[in-house]
Amino acid sequence: MATSVSPPVQSGSLQPSNASGDRDSIASMEHQHQQGMMHLAPMDYQQQQKQYEYDQQMFQQQQHYDQEQLWQQQQMLQQQLQQYQGQDDPLTQQDQSVLSHAHLKPGHKATLLSYTQTLELYRQNAKKTNDPELQFEFAAFMIDAGKPLEDPQTRAELFDEAMKLLRKLATNGHAESQHYLAECFASGFARGKPDFDKAFPLWVQASKHGHPDAAYRTGRCYDEGLGTRKDNARAVQFYRKAASANHPGAMWRLGVVTLYGELGLSASPRDGVKWLKRSAQAATPEFPFALYELAQLHERGIENIVFVDPEYSVSLYSQAAELGHAASAFRLGECWEYGKLGCKQDPRLSIHYYTLAAQQEHPEACFALAAWYLVGSTGILPQSDAEAYIWAKRAADKDLPKALYAMGYFTEVGIGPRKDMDQAIEWYKKASDAGDKRATQRLEGVPVDASGKDGSSNEKCTIM
Repeated sequence: MATSVSPPVQSGSLQPSNASGDRDSIASMEHQHQQGMMHLAPMDYQQQQKQYEYDQQMFQQQQHYDQEQLWQQQQMLQQQLQQYQGQDDPLTQQDQSVLSHAHLKPGHKATLLSYTQTLELYRQNAKKTNDPELQFEFAAFMIDAGKPLEDPQTRAELFDEAMKLLRKLATNGHAESQHYLAECFASGFARGKPDFDKAFPLWVQASKHGHPDAAYRTGRCYDEGLGTRKDNARAVQFYRKAASANHPGAMWRLGVVTLYGELGLSASPRDGVKWLKRSAQAATPEFPFALYELAQLHERGIENIVFVDPEYSVSLYSQAAELGHAASAFRLGECWEYGKLGCKQDPRLSIHYYTLAAQQEHPEACFALAAWYLVGSTGILPQSDAEAYIWAKRAADKDLPKALYAMGYFTEVGIGPRKDMDQAIEWYKKASDAGDKRATQRLEGVPVDASGKDGSSNEKCTIM
């Protein structure tokens, strides 16, 4: 599993500055209403109820009026912006991507304000409040909004402003800001390369404030020695802390280390399976791994703990594949291609799942897809040497030995761009160094021809 993480996608929504006051007013009205009911006679109760309903209607009408006013003001601003089009105004000379509205998420009567004005209104709202949650959302919004900008100066200014605000919030003990800032460092966003020395202490601080994902990340740092020395006991401690908050990643990792007796723990298959089941129930696209682990366990079984159930394994693999787990999708591709785990052979489903995994750069899936393109499937997938070459190369770029050999063969006989014996020899050398015996034999002089037969045997040479 990759240890670096990308900053989470956050989007701030433009809210009137008195939104929290409105909610407080409603809560206050309801409280007063409930308290008043305790001291009224039946007739008074009915009158009070009517008055309360009337007050509610008036309040809602005022809210609606305020929203309409805000909407009209925004429309007027937009019209003023349009009047500048075609004039020599600095605003129109900016990169058009800055004025794009594509990044805005429309809600009820969505604003048509430009990017610049949306940002400024959001900034003003954030400055008017001491609410760290709103300030954090604004910082995350600036980072998210700045990513697609083509103007490096504007993008850098947004990122600098956001990082300063995040550092301020983190220093003041805001757990979500500490965690987000740590992810910025760990993903390389903050400094151009991963910096776990900066990320680790921030995760520790956020975990102390009860942030489950920060506790999990801290455990991973102790587990793998990222930004700190390896410490099995502390890794387990933080995994347990995150797992107590139902964190799927922490429960998965605890399940694995308990199942196999890692990180200084005694092996306990029964407890390990319990953790994996809990993690599987809470699985997310980021943490689908417990589904895959359980699927593998139900393929082979554990005596008196996990029963062998191929059909259930396929179900678990399917759930994980739907969450984007590449290894599960590849396994399903195998099952539908070769009829494993009770699946009937189905080229369409096999190609579908191989494609899902290959799109995530799973080496075996890329190579399997290359094999399908090499032979094709009537009515499902047209035969294509060009596609076979492309997918085989993607697998070879991941140093898959049989893909390296296939690239040598393709380049030698002319499947793909062109024949090139010198290039083919280079591929064969890479494949041989990676342990492919066929490549070693080819370098020793055993010939192959375009029909796929070698010179030492009349049997067809298995290329894929």
